[in-house]
Amino acid sequence: MQSFKDHFNTGYLDQDNNLNMSPKEVAFIVAMLSFGTVIGALFSAPVGDKWGRRRSLIGAIGVFCIGGIFQVCATNVELLVVGRTVAGIGVGTISVLVPLYQSEMAPKWVRGTLVCAYQLSITVGLLIASIVNILTANIDGAAAYRIPMGLQLSWACVLALGLLVLPETPRYLVKRGHKEAAAMSLSRLRRLDITHPALIEELAEIEANHEYELALGADTYKDVFFGHPHLGRRTLTGCGLQMLQQLTGVNFIMYYGTTFFNGAGVNDPFKISLIMQIINTVSTLPGLLVVESWGRRRLLIVGAIGMAICQLLIAAYATANGDEDITTQNQILIAFVAIYIFFFAASWGPVVWVVTSEIYPLKVRAKSMSISTASNWLLNFGIAFATPYMTDTKGSPDAVNLGSKVFFLWGAFCIVAIAFVWCMVFETSKISLEQIDEMYERVDHAWNSRRFEPSWSFQQMRDFGFSESGIPTEPQLELQPSRSSSSADTSQSDTGASATTGTTTTTSTTQDDKIVAQLGHVDFSY
Repeated sequence: MQSFKDHFNTGYLDQDNNLNMSPKEVAFIVAMLSFGTVIGALFSAPVGDKWGRRRSLIGAIGVFCIGGIFQVCATNVELLVVGRTVAGIGVGTISVLVPLYQSEMAPKWVRGTLVCAYQLSITVGLLIASIVNILTANIDGAAAYRIPMGLQLSWACVLALGLLVLPETPRYLVKRGHKEAAAMSLSRLRRLDITHPALIEELAEIEANHEYELALGADTYKDVFFGHPHLGRRTLTGCGLQMLQQLTGVNFIMYYGTTFFNGAGVNDPFKISLIMQIINTVSTLPGLLVVESWGRRRLLIVGAIGMAICQLLIAAYATANGDEDITTQNQILIAFVAIYIFFFAASWGPVVWVVTSEIYPLKVRAKSMSISTASNWLLNFGIAFATPYMTDTKGSPDAVNLGSKVFFLWGAFCIVAIAFVWCMVFETSKISLEQIDEMYERVDHAWNSRRFEPSWSFQQMRDFGFSESGIPTEPQLELQPSRSSSSADTSQSDTGASATTGTTTTTSTTQDDKIVAQLGHVDFSY
C-alpha cells in the first residue's frame, strides 16, 4: 500500500528513483512473524502437556493479541517487526494445538474432515484479509494499514470465547490421570450419557492404549526420535510433510503474489490476488469431501502431481519465450497458478495437517506435533525471507531476479513430494488413533498400509496379557473364547468334584446364553 510505504520507508530509492521498501526491510517485516511461529511451535509441547490443550490455546491467544496491539501502534519498522514476532509466537502455539485438539476430540469417521476444516478456516481468513486489503488500500493515511492489522484481534476474541465453553480433550485428561473428568469430557463431545456402552468402550480403549504406550518407555524428547513403535520414522514423516508443504511454493504466492504479479506486468495485481484467494477457499471443499474415501496417501500424491505439472509448465514457457509476448506469458502465469492453487488447496493444504495430527502416539503427540509444525514454520521463514531477493524487480544490487523461473524450483520439490509420500506416508483413514500404533508395528512399508486391518484392541492386550506383537503371552488364553467351549469346559467337573456343582455351573451359563440371545444383533461399536 502506498500509505504504508510513505509511513515506513527509511529513504530507500528503487531503480525508478521512488521511495520504496528495500528487499531487506520487506524480508524482515514479512518473515519475522514466521520466526516467532517457530518459537511458539516449539514451546507449545511443554505448555500444552502441562496446562492442557484448551488453557494453553487461550494463553497463546493472549500473546497474539499483545503482538497485534504492537503492530497497530507501530510508527517505525522496528516496532512493527517486534509486534509481528510476538504475534508469531502466539500463532505458532495455536497452529500446533488447534489440530491437536481437533484430532484428540473427534470420532474416527470425521477426524480427517474436521482437521481439514482447520485449513478451510485458514483459507476463509486469507480471503477475508484480501477483501479488506482491497477495501482499505486507497484510504489516505495510516488507517489504510491499521484497519487490517486491528481486525486480527476480532478473530482472536472469537476463538477465545469459543474455547471458554469447550471441554478439555479426553485423551489429555487420561494422560494426566483424570479419568472421571475424561469421561465427562467425552460425554459432552459425543452427546452420550456417561454410562452409554459406546462411550465406556471408547474411553476404555483410550486408557488401555495410554497404559500400553507408557509400558514401552518414557515420553521424553529422546523418545520422539528413538522411541517405539517407529517413532523416529513417524517424526521424520511429519517433519518431511510439513517442510514439503512449504517447498511446493504456496506461500510464495500467498505472501508475495501481489508484488510478483505487479513485477510481471499484470494489471490490477490486488484483484488477481483476490481471485487466487477465492480459488484457494473454494478448492479446499473437494479435499474435505474425499479425504476419507480416497485416503490421505492418494490425495497427497494426486495433488503433488497436479502442482508439479502446473509449475513446470509456467517456468518452461516463460524461459522459452524470454521477454517476448509478455501478455500471453501473463495469461498462462495466471491460469496455471490458479490451477496449481486448486490442487494445493484440495490436497497438501489440509491433508498434511490431518496426517501430522494422527500419526503420533498420545504420550509424545504434543512434542512430535510441535517439532513437525516448527519445521513447517522454519521453512516458511526461509521462503518469506528469501523471496524478495529471488524475485525483486526494482534493481536492488543484493537481489537475483529469477522471475517465473522460480517455478522450476517449486516444481522440482513437488516431484520430491510424490516420492516422499509413496515411501513414507502410511494410510491412516478409517482407523482410530489407537489402532495407528498397531499399523506401524505390523506394516513394514507405507505402500502396503492401505490393506491394513486392525486385529486386536489395546483393551484385549491389557486384559488377556498380550505382548507388543499381539501374541498371547500365555498360550492357553484365546482372544475371544467361544461360549460353547466355555460351557463345555465349565460343565466338566474335576476328579472328586460333586455333580451338584457341575449342574449349577451349567445352568448359570445357560441362563447367560439366553440373555445374550435376547439382545439379538446389537452393535455396540462406536
